[in-house]
Amino acid sequence: MIMEITQLADIMRKSGVAGAGGAGFPSYAKLDKRADTIILNCAECEPLLKLHRQVLEKYAVEIMTALDAIADAVEAEQVIIAVKASYTGAVNAVKNNLSKFKKMKIGILPEIYPAGDEVITIYETTGRVVAPGCLPITVGVTVFNVETALNVYNALTNGSGVTSKYITIAGEVKNPVTLKAPLGITYGELIKAAGGATISEYAIVAGGPMTGRIASDSDVVTKTSNAVLVMPKNQYIVQRKTTPTDINMHRTMAACCQCHMCTDLCSRNLLGHPIEPHRFMRAVSNGITSDTNAYINTFFCSSCGLCEMYSCGQGLAPASLIAIAKGSLRKNGVTPPKDAKLEPVNPQRDYRRVPMGRLTARLGLTKYNVPAPLKDELVKADSVKIMLSQCIGAPSVLAVKAGDVVKIGDVIGNAPEGKLGTAVHSSVNGVVSEANDKFVVIRADA
Repeated sequence: MIMEITQLADIMRKSGVAGAGGAGFPSYAKLDKRADTIILNCAECEPLLKLHRQVLEKYAVEIMTALDAIADAVEAEQVIIAVKASYTGAVNAVKNNLSKFKKMKIGILPEIYPAGDEVITIYETTGRVVAPGCLPITVGVTVFNVETALNVYNALTNGSGVTSKYITIAGEVKNPVTLKAPLGITYGELIKAAGGATISEYAIVAGGPMTGRIASDSDVVTKTSNAVLVMPKNQYIVQRKTTPTDINMHRTMAACCQCHMCTDLCSRNLLGHPIEPHRFMRAVSNGITSDTNAYINTFFCSSCGLCEMYSCGQGLAPASLIAIAKGSLRKNGVTPPKDAKLEPVNPQRDYRRVPMGRLTARLGLTKYNVPAPLKDELVKADSVKIMLSQCIGAPSVLAVKAGDVVKIGDVIGNAPEGKLGTAVHSSVNGVVSEANDKFVVIRADA
């Protein structure tokens, strides 16, 4: 039986399904009958992350079932499982079940970064180019993350809310591993579950080495958490992410030679988008205000970090400075232009794509690129701190108070009425010890 799109959307919204790949867009809002193609993104875009390929390998049937239900609801013509050939376990798991799903096929992605940027994923699997500033639906495509699809399956089959997150713990830990973590558990507890850190002084990078942020042991898992990387404080990616903005700016003013390399290797520029990091760097380092497009076009940056972490031979920070510029523009009421010109795909694109192995080596991460086997038992937590804002849109509306007894899956934050947003659920059995409009703390049962 084909489920109506409104019914599916309601289930996904109440179950708290949001993009688990990092962006956190409420997944129900992606359901659109303009889509003729549904893509499952299993690019595993950043070095060291293992969870997406592992989850697809173990739960291929469940994930494919969810994708089939989505495709039927929006009346899509095809479903593409976008995955890299080197993920042999995941590829074989999908191939073994393809005959059960008539609309489905595999789309092999190249071993490049950032293959997981949905604009890149769409081009590599369909040949369609999403125009600058536009959503994938404008080219008839909707993209879902692997774990997102699994969460949809759980919501459809047993009404389960999203209460846990798969996370790769890697770097300077005794036992690199992919854990099933309850929402709200601290990063410090996950590091202990991975055998503890192998060094006494370390920094934590939450997320991938390219787009992740510096975090602390007390930070907690949310629906968009994907990795906890334990690194020496003098490691390259940590140094890049902790350099103050004023130093980045002074280095740009002193050293940017306009070599053009940041733009030459820019993944969005190569697809014809009008983002030119070198032009922005020239304008900002010389105080040029007349070249307004140099600033306005920063809206079309995907924030992949390639220009900063790989391309620039001077060690400058285009991505960080562009992020600040975009934030300043938004703060001052400037919005992305709706008529940005899309140029043809650069004929040199195939020769300028960045191989994952080379990127991993450049970042000084090769020694950390080791197996991190999936451990599917839920990590135990004495208490959890569950944020009420875990996706793009309005926060969930507090539904509990201190002293309430809750079980795993109970709603602690309702989806906001009439606004973009989802529900939030308890990730443990226990008693609410603190509740406000920002977060809920639950003391778990012994």
